[in-house]
Amino acid sequence: MKKATTVDEYIDSKTEWIKELVLLRSILQKTELVECIKWGAPTYTIANKNVVGIGAFKSYVGIWFFNGALLSDPVKKLHNAQEGKTQAMRQLRFASINEIDEKMLLTYLNEAIENQKAGKQVKVNKRNDLEIPELLTEKLKGDLALNDSFKSLSPYKQKEYILHIAEAKREATKIKRLEKIVPMIKSGIGLHDKYRNC
Repeated sequence: MKKATTVDEYIDSKTEWIKELVLLRSILQKTELVECIKWGAPTYTIANKNVVGIGAFKSYVGIWFFNGALLSDPVKKLHNAQEGKTQAMRQLRFASINEIDEKMLLTYLNEAIENQKAGKQVKVNKRNDLEIPELLTEKLKGDLALNDSFKSLSPYKQKEYILHIAEAKREATKIKRLEKIVPMIKSGIGLHDKYRNC
């Protein structure tokens, strides 16, 4: 299935949660956030910084706050999507359109917007134990231009490439992935840059 390039396409691609997504979008459009698509999902930004996103899942429709751990959470509704993994992001989940309270949601949104304007960010505990797979290490050692390009990538882009190789189960898959990413690394492109279109 083709990834959505607009919020309308994203909503049109759904068979469920359409009314809820339309309502969430209409509330978000009452703020100063700028709407775009990132990673195939509706994302809302200020000065090109991610503030919130919306999405439809199997049992709920949700809005996630990229720095949600900073929110005061006045009605104690925020969820950590992946306890133990996710440090900054938090979600509000709605199982029906009746659960979406515009006034409550705007309270959370306005706080998130003000936090972003103030430059507040969750201090994420960086995992420095991420080991570069041997296959990638050998390739970097044998190609100085590739090694320089890899080192010049931002840490999150390096991590994307490391995980892309490390998470492959079969050696043949690791080799195939490595062949694909070498020209991307040399070009300074992140693995998922094509999904960051705003």
